[in-house]
Amino acid sequence: MSPRAITVTVLLSVAAIGSWYLARSNAPADEEDVPYDTVHHGYYLKHARILGTGEDGSLLYEIEAVHAEQQDDRRIEFTDVHIRYSPASNVPWTIIADAATLQEDNPMITLRGHVQIINSGASPADDTEIRTQYLELHPEKFIAETNERVQIRFGARSVTATGMLASLNDDKIELKANVRGKIAP
Repeated sequence: MSPRAITVTVLLSVAAIGSWYLARSNAPADEEDVPYDTVHHGYYLKHARILGTGEDGSLLYEIEAVHAEQQDDRRIEFTDVHIRYSPASNVPWTIIADAATLQEDNPMITLRGHVQIINSGASPADDTEIRTQYLELHPEKFIAETNERVQIRFGARSVTATGMLASLNDDKIELKANVRGKIAP
């Protein structure tokens, strides 16, 4: 073997040992040292559109969200949520929230953060808007309920209360306690 071949073999051996050593030193020492779960056990969607159906299988409502992610405990977390009933249901209300949770095998949707329930009328004076920080929506029963503080605006009038039960298909709102209002002609 020539001196040049020996030099090349030695250099290649040193490079192989060096790369092995560097790869070994950069690897995590233990699985517990990893600060996050490297395996995702569910699914996630961007710009999600989930359809809810009635008992007869027809479209009842749709949930649109910027992000939806299935969690380990059989729930789906949504962010930037819009819920609309189908035109056939004759429910004119739209629900908007920062976040929502849908539990598997439970039709109730829990909404959190800047929750708004809006019914747009023929003109802005006819609009009705309900605001709260937390709301439980039973979309198949058309029921929205909260025990949190609620503000309701209809036109120039405003009412606040603690707790509310709303029947969205009947346009009925029941305020539970601490009702205060500003009614101007």
